[in-house]
Amino acid sequence: MKMKFCGFDTNHRTFLFAATTLLGVMAFALQSTAQLTRLSVDNLTNSDSDHKTEVEPDIFAWGNTIVGTFHVARRPGSIGWGSGDIGFATSLNGGASWVHGDLPGLTVNYEGGTYGAVADPSVAYDAKHGEWLISTLPLVGLNSSSRYIGDVAVSRSTDGLHWGSPINIDKTHLDDKNWTTCDNTPSSPYYGNCYTEWDQAYGTGDVLLSVSSDGGQTWGPGLPSSDHAGGLGGEPVVQPNGTVIVPFQGGGIDVFTSTSGGASWGKSQVIANIDSHLDAGGIRNPDLPSVGIDGAGNVYVVWSDCRFRTNCASNDIVMSTSADGKTWSAVTRIPIDPTTSTVDHFLPGIGVDPTTSGSTADLTIVYYFYPVSNCSSATCDLEVGFVTSTDGGATWTAGTKIAGPMKLAWLPVSDDGPMVADYIGVTYINGNAFGIFADANAPDGSTLAEAMFTTKQPLPAPGSALRYSGAADKPVAGAKSDHEMHFYYDDEGTREIPQSRWITNSISH
Repeated sequence: MKMKFCGFDTNHRTFLFAATTLLGVMAFALQSTAQLTRLSVDNLTNSDSDHKTEVEPDIFAWGNTIVGTFHVARRPGSIGWGSGDIGFATSLNGGASWVHGDLPGLTVNYEGGTYGAVADPSVAYDAKHGEWLISTLPLVGLNSSSRYIGDVAVSRSTDGLHWGSPINIDKTHLDDKNWTTCDNTPSSPYYGNCYTEWDQAYGTGDVLLSVSSDGGQTWGPGLPSSDHAGGLGGEPVVQPNGTVIVPFQGGGIDVFTSTSGGASWGKSQVIANIDSHLDAGGIRNPDLPSVGIDGAGNVYVVWSDCRFRTNCASNDIVMSTSADGKTWSAVTRIPIDPTTSTVDHFLPGIGVDPTTSGSTADLTIVYYFYPVSNCSSATCDLEVGFVTSTDGGATWTAGTKIAGPMKLAWLPVSDDGPMVADYIGVTYINGNAFGIFADANAPDGSTLAEAMFTTKQPLPAPGSALRYSGAADKPVAGAKSDHEMHFYYDDEGTREIPQSRWITNSISH
């Protein structure tokens, strides 16, 4: 890890800084004293949820408006999947104040819905039609004994505050892990197209995408890549020229694209394999990619990976980038702390300032971490941190803690363990970065205390703070996961992707 020496700008925040030199590598610890803003609270009363819980957020900004979305009232794994409803938190003034509520018409728990539970919220904005869109996974199957899982739906709003009844995109009852994005570049030949991705987890396993060109009112059929790639957790992004790039997890970190506005999709290819440390305490972490795009269309994909750690003792956040969705950079390590540290990093969310690009692109990654990777369900301390780059990811600030510690016993327990998220989010508004994440306090008796948070002020830009480069960090020879790797079509881990379907075609670096 290479360090760039500069001054230090507090940017209206107070930081504690400590540094020591060990074998030429600078070890550091940064802690923000930034105040947090609670965005929402679970006010549902259904009997099949762990109440006062909120998990798995996404966030997006346009103009002066920020909209976050997330699960409300997570259902325990002993009962089934999903949550009581999907919530939203909206700021109309750049994050200074927030209004929250629940989406109507989705579940039986709130305002006339018919589904028993719901999951996987994703938020986007369609600039051409002036519509906010939150896509969701209303659940038909409510637990692993069902032969069904979910549908894909979208809720629409013109102001981020008042939401209409959901519109079904797909009603096969076989779907999982949706994600929505829109083409907001006026010069694009497909300006105003919105794309919703999901995978048919309980059917073909294909990753599918549907297109809307009328602000989310109607949607086309779900179409697969030309080779019918199977996988989970795709996050499509749209370049200024209208090319849609869809990174996803399908036996590794994989991708396919469309240059026809979603009329057809190309062949999938590998971005990178995943070498994974098994996070302690059984915490839920499907290791899905998080994807961002800058103003020129450069794509940034991050995930957690142990290839830079001896004996795969913990995960770093790593990144690969591409200008066209075809040729991807070699995997680089985000230098949050030294490779000799005990810290385990996972569940990253990346945000990119769309007004910046290339070597001056502003990036922020928010992530969860254990300060000590070798911990147990009783001793693990779960915390939230962030890092920022102003040079397209060439150098980064030191990892900075913004929330925690939390004990795993403070979290709802899903089928796959204690849960804060399968993904979290970061967005930029007027040059300022805001993250969204679940934070928890000790329960009040048997009632949990987990909610959605952001920072009261934007996450600070680096100013002239110390910067660090991971360019000199090399993967450990023979690096491999410290557990047997399995990949699934569904995020509950019931439908495994056979190795015969893992994508193996090589790509250029």
